[in-house]
Amino acid sequence: MATVAPAGSRAQEPSSRLGQVQFWFACFFAVGWTAVVCGGLGVQFGTWDYPCPLCMVQRMFMLLAAMGALYIVRKGMNGTITGRDYQVGWGLALVACMGGAFTSWRQTMLHILPGDKGYGAPVLGLHLYVWAWILFMAAVLGIGVLMAFAHVTAASTIPVRAPRTAGRLVFGFVALIVVVNLVAVFLLEGFHWFLPDDPDRYQFFYDLHILSR
Repeated sequence: MATVAPAGSRAQEPSSRLGQVQFWFACFFAVGWTAVVCGGLGVQFGTWDYPCPLCMVQRMFMLLAAMGALYIVRKGMNGTITGRDYQVGWGLALVACMGGAFTSWRQTMLHILPGDKGYGAPVLGLHLYVWAWILFMAAVLGIGVLMAFAHVTAASTIPVRAPRTAGRLVFGFVALIVVVNLVAVFLLEGFHWFLPDDPDRYQFFYDLHILSR
């Protein structure tokens, strides 16, 4: 005779569409943070606004947050994601967002005194490091809300066709911007161990004597 399992003895699998929310949110999360870094690169190369070391650290935390989400995306490309995979990916992203929030808060506090014009040109009325702090805190809130509803937004089985294509595109985009950001840092730093507190040129070209003082 068949035995009926008692209620609550096993977790109910979310509906297929709703259960894919965390996977697609991870794709959006990774692309979103990478797009923010793209915005910083656009300001850097478009307006000759040289980023300081704290700006670069914030970009690194943004990309690390994207990589935490990429962990989930990579697992989803295989068609199966465990609860541990979700926890590891969002945990890494959360740590990166908290590190980035502290770094952007630190830079904001350096320019909090009345009369201080801040570092760099404002964008839509706020400096980039203030925008960074707002976005990092919004990301922390988003992860918290998502995890609070994890029982209905996470499924262990995901159809692989669309996620696999989307995952490849997301990975390619993030990898491209990581490389571009590394090149940008190298051009600013040149053949030196440290980036100046207030960089005013691309030191690489001066180290090779392509440009002179």
